[in-house]
Amino acid sequence: MYLYLASSPRALYLVTSSHDERLGRPRRALVFRAGEGQSKAIVEFLPKDQVDLSSCVRLTNRIVKGCLGLISVENDLFLAVVTSATEVGNTRPSGTHPETVARIHEVCFYSLTTRTWDDLSAAVDPLLGPDAVDSSFRDNNYAQSAAPAQVFEHPCMPLTKILSSGSFYYAIESQWDLSSRLPVRLARESDSSKESITFDERFVWNEYIIRSLLDFRERLDAQEREDIDVCQFIILAIQGFVGVFTMALPAPPTDGAPTVATLALISRLGWKRAGTRFNTRGVDDDGNTANFVETETVFSTDQHCVSYTQVRGSVPLFWEQQGLQTFGQRIQITRPQASQPAFERHLFHLMEEYGSVHAINLLGQKENEASLTNAYARHLQIARAALGDVLGITHFDFHNAVRVGGHDSVIRELRRTEAIVDHVDRFGFTMCDTSSDEIVTDQKGVFRTNCLDCLDRTNFVQDILSRTTLEQYLALVRREWIQSNTLWTHHRELWAENGDALSRIYAGTGALNTSFTRTGKRTLAGVLSDATKSVSRAYINNFQDKGKQVAIDMFLGNLNDQCQVTIYDPVHDYVRATLEQRSAEYSTAKQAVCFVGTWNLNGRAPSESLLPWLFPRQSTKDPDMFILGFQEIVPLTAQQIVQTDPEKRRVWENKILDTLDRRPNKKCDYILLRSEQLVGTALLILVKSELTSVIRNVEGTSRKTGLRGISGNKGAVGIRLDYHDTSFCFLTAHLAAGHINVEERNADYKTIANGLHFQKGKTIQSHQNVIWLADTNYRIDLDNATVRSLAEHDDFDPLFAADQLRQAMDTNAAFAGYEEGPLLFRPTYRYDLGTDNYDTSEKMRIPAWTDRILHRGNHLDVAVYSRAELRGSDHKPIFAIYRAEVRIIDPVKKATLSRMLLESIVSTGPGENLDERLAKLTIPIDTGELPPPSSDEKAWWDGSDYPAGVVPIIELQGLDLYRRNNPFDSPTESSLSSSPSSSDEELYTNALSLQTPMAPVQATVRRPAPPPPRPPVSSEGSGARKK
Repeated sequence: MYLYLASSPRALYLVTSSHDERLGRPRRALVFRAGEGQSKAIVEFLPKDQVDLSSCVRLTNRIVKGCLGLISVENDLFLAVVTSATEVGNTRPSGTHPETVARIHEVCFYSLTTRTWDDLSAAVDPLLGPDAVDSSFRDNNYAQSAAPAQVFEHPCMPLTKILSSGSFYYAIESQWDLSSRLPVRLARESDSSKESITFDERFVWNEYIIRSLLDFRERLDAQEREDIDVCQFIILAIQGFVGVFTMALPAPPTDGAPTVATLALISRLGWKRAGTRFNTRGVDDDGNTANFVETETVFSTDQHCVSYTQVRGSVPLFWEQQGLQTFGQRIQITRPQASQPAFERHLFHLMEEYGSVHAINLLGQKENEASLTNAYARHLQIARAALGDVLGITHFDFHNAVRVGGHDSVIRELRRTEAIVDHVDRFGFTMCDTSSDEIVTDQKGVFRTNCLDCLDRTNFVQDILSRTTLEQYLALVRREWIQSNTLWTHHRELWAENGDALSRIYAGTGALNTSFTRTGKRTLAGVLSDATKSVSRAYINNFQDKGKQVAIDMFLGNLNDQCQVTIYDPVHDYVRATLEQRSAEYSTAKQAVCFVGTWNLNGRAPSESLLPWLFPRQSTKDPDMFILGFQEIVPLTAQQIVQTDPEKRRVWENKILDTLDRRPNKKCDYILLRSEQLVGTALLILVKSELTSVIRNVEGTSRKTGLRGISGNKGAVGIRLDYHDTSFCFLTAHLAAGHINVEERNADYKTIANGLHFQKGKTIQSHQNVIWLADTNYRIDLDNATVRSLAEHDDFDPLFAADQLRQAMDTNAAFAGYEEGPLLFRPTYRYDLGTDNYDTSEKMRIPAWTDRILHRGNHLDVAVYSRAELRGSDHKPIFAIYRAEVRIIDPVKKATLSRMLLESIVSTGPGENLDERLAKLTIPIDTGELPPPSSDEKAWWDGSDYPAGVVPIIELQGLDLYRRNNPFDSPTESSLSSSPSSSDEELYTNALSLQTPMAPVQATVRRPAPPPPRPPVSSEGSGARKK
């Protein structure tokens, strides 16, 4: 097919070519135009004859393979098309239809909205090979070139570099799904429907940009859907590796002709926690892990097709590696006490998808890896109690085994490890009959292998497991093939290429150990190659990966300011807008209590009880969360600024946890959810242990402001989270000191507000609730004697009028839009250590409210704002207790209401008022089955099961006798009750339509109803009856 541009009005035409038509494909055109409004497009699917191409310009001489989707970048709409791809091979020639894979080499982006980029293609570079992608990011970001810099770069150039790296693949034929493994496809084909395209959404990388086109396809009629599929306009791409080898294997003696066999290896990289090596580690709150890959070995002959699946993924805990990483990598387990829900969520997803799970952990016993191993084992032991014995783990120190006996010893030891051998036998493989595609045997479970990066060691072990399982199959059908050099040479080559491909994606270089994987030998050339790759990785991961991470997040729609492109569809747009207006119908609200405190510690260790600070009001409810900020948690020395010691923070963490654990009248437990530190500034969040499952997407970050952003002696630390479906951002900061340095403090605030970012483009402003708890260092512009006198007499109004922070807020110089509780306590700075006396030193500093708590959010209410009378520092700690409204969305109710709205719009008749019709819709309540109504001859409560309506007491105890639904409510379709605001005229009109009353007639005697069962007598119950 070819891509054409029409200029007036601007439109892009993707049109089938004469070559497509010779292949029997229909003559069709897919037309794209920009719509009105942000990120809106108009798409039409037309017969080719209805498109006038006479005045159009062909945009590329290349044959377009298909469309990857629509994306909005910098307020422009772009169409992504594949302009170069090569065929890898048929992964299952023995199947009922071809299953051919193509590898993408070039993707171009063309604008729907502007001609600015028409002459500046997003594919100006020559085709990028896998090794060229990272170097291109390096050249753009860091290389000092003598050549003049390009004035304009196509806004989609970073996306082009990622997609043209040679790591993306798609299925050439529309009949099969590359994203799903063989047994899933075979099970699906028996109940296949052409109404929607089926795929495994975990592995389709362009799902975000293709979603609008998939929705558009579903709205077409059956013939149009078939045409759009046959023409292959829509491409679903996976990232990873696909390799295919076809070979001749010796046939049995009865037939001299060799058997043609095909060996394929398909690795599907998950996108839900996608990113580069040091930017994306561990698990997220939904149970998605970094570098998660499903690898399927497919071996097919004219008789059978065998599929064997394994998975790899980062250790499913909350951990990361921040800062400059060299060969001694520093690992931080960020939420050690709050990982269990996400850990179990990940394993539950695996069990749901694959059955039993046996983990193989290849981490070593060095300090950093050992901490991960111990946490992994501890979490898995707890998970087995909840999820059962279908979970297991084997710890295998790969590096130690290689150091003792070489790489050959790894193969020997793994094949002798009882747990692994047993599970290889138990899990088996999937085998189907090629003539009927009927599954003969199915794989019962999966090995989940990991090392630190899930690259080199993991690939080595998965190669061994793949070969072991294939040998099991061959021992059953063709034992002589086990000795085939051809088969195992191709098998080793595929796994070596697989390791290199996955390593380039995640770490920027080929995999280590692949020389042994290819040849079965460890050579000097292989050792030197591994050393070179290690050095390259260190450079790439520290200096290039941030730009690459942004490009990945943009492609996946993870940036906070991105809008997904929608295709003009007034019906669904109306449904979306109505859903937003009626959010109260599918969500509920609960009140959360948050304790927020901040304290400048002056580098001091804990020396007194923290109860007066953490529990200042004995009568108040236990907070759901404690958010505690500290400044100068370590002395601000040059040594600490260069290399911060986290030990002081850990001392305070333990002190706080001990205080919470030993408090009087303890009713609940708290755990440390997350802590973050920047030199002397630290932020801790502790939550009730039962809330860990509903608090998600916890992230920490920091921003330096000292020495113009170079030094961390001043700056801010932030932690964000989602509590149910409400977002919070907490920030502690230490701004510039000095009485007269107001402008420096304002500048520090702006640096933090504009420069502090979380993952996936989230900023401070993108959260529903933001709370600052900081040593702002703003002072009081009055003389020392006046301030001290007013403070001693608790005369706060004159002090507040002269407060520098209040003046900055009033003039929008800093903290514009934020609010603060009433300042009804004395200034918290500066005191003589260990006393309640303001500074009597030589400097005699003017007292000030340097320590402040500010907030922004529509549903935040300050209940208490005060200070605690502790003496362990030259500052007094302050605290605020907030009541926050947290929303909980019921996704089932939301989907139900969405479906009802859509059906109601579609069924609206001529002349009907749509708004009135939608207003009458309510989410139905499931009342269960009701008995038939009573008649004059028979009462519903009198039946053979319960003669005379007598019900055994034991059955009454199981009934909900106090249900809130009113049994006398009129049915929703009643003309008298369908609208709560019926007018008098409507009521009168409906009354006229009633039948004329008839003369009274003597009714047959009816058995009286039995009295209702009496509820237990209680004061609360009797009060309710009196009402």
